Amino acid sequence: MKEKYTVAMSALQRLKEGNLIYIKSAQAIGDTSQQKRHDTWANGQKPYAVIVSCSDSRVIPEAIFSAGIGDLFVIRVAGNVVGNYELGSIEYAVEHLGCRLVVVLGHTGCGAVSAALGENCGYVKHITDEIKRAIGVEPDGVKASVLNVKQSVAKIKESLLSKDDLLVIGALYHTDSGTVDFF
Repeated sequence: MKEKYTVAMSALQRLKEGNLIYIKSAQAIGDTSQQKRHDTWANGQKPYAVIVSCSDSRVIPEAIFSAGIGDLFVIRVAGNVVGNYELGSIEYAVEHLGCRLVVVLGHTGCGAVSAALGENCGYVKHITDEIKRAIGVEPDGVKASVLNVKQSVAKIKESLLSKDDLLVIGALYHTDSGTVDFF
């Protein structure tokens, strides 16, 4: 990658190393100590990455990347779709907290992606319609999840074009093994 992504690439390496720790561990590793809580209260948060993740209860970014309090700026929304609220949250993390890496984290077995293949009504239709635009008629759940992630990545890149040192990438979390594939 280009030199302008030095901070982002360092953050990405931390995520990859954290995921390896998570896969091998029996318990969460991230620092959630009283000292860390006090430090972030007194000195503010300094997350090294933004993670846009699905709301699925099996997908816990802090655990997946062995991160503690203040390490990640996590935005969770069903189907990891990106709209104005999510873009505003990302913009805040980039402009006010200095994050230079944004990862859209999809996952296998995503219920929102599966729901998008059917008919929906109510508020969930806003989410499934967005996913439908991304996946079309792709019947394979994993391929559909990747397409959905790629659409969210494209939206973020389009909206934050002026940030040339910002790296925005997609990833897929495998709910069965705990591994993350970055793309």
